[in-house]
Amino acid sequence: MVAAKQSHSAPVHKITIIPRTSGALGYTMQIDEGERNLYSKEDLENRIVTFTGGRAAEEVIFNKITTGASNDIEQATKIARAMVTRYGMSEEFDMVALETVNNPYLSGDTSFNCSAETAARVDDAVLSIVKNAHEKAKKIIRENETKMHELSEYLIKKETITGEEFMNILEDKD
Repeated sequence: MVAAKQSHSAPVHKITIIPRTSGALGYTMQIDEGERNLYSKEDLENRIVTFTGGRAAEEVIFNKITTGASNDIEQATKIARAMVTRYGMSEEFDMVALETVNNPYLSGDTSFNCSAETAARVDDAVLSIVKNAHEKAKKIIRENETKMHELSEYLIKKETITGEEFMNILEDKD
């Protein structure tokens, strides 16, 4: 729902509630149309909003949270941190490289190139990006709660649906 209701978001290709791994109890697959090598700040912010959508749905629909969003939380945080420390997408830090990727082909580990005080400010900036995205996701869920229930009922019956089926329900097409 969150992915579909944002502009500049990759289209939903498939949704399933069939568990695939020990942690994932289902997933939504998005596939970009065409090859992409560069992402704008808006693209990355939209991805973070999408990653926070599962947790937002738990909060809005069930009024509680679970461990189900752990990987999404990691991904959202990773993108937000890179926006601030490596991509120059923060007003406070502008175009200053605050983090370096070590061994990009092996582990992808990073190390800070700043003081502890600056690192704390980076943490605040990352938190702000993720929190704002989470609030946007909750707003989208609240505004589309009726459709969420309709889609959930359809998914319970079919277990896996295509992006086309999803969009038909979302747009009230038969």
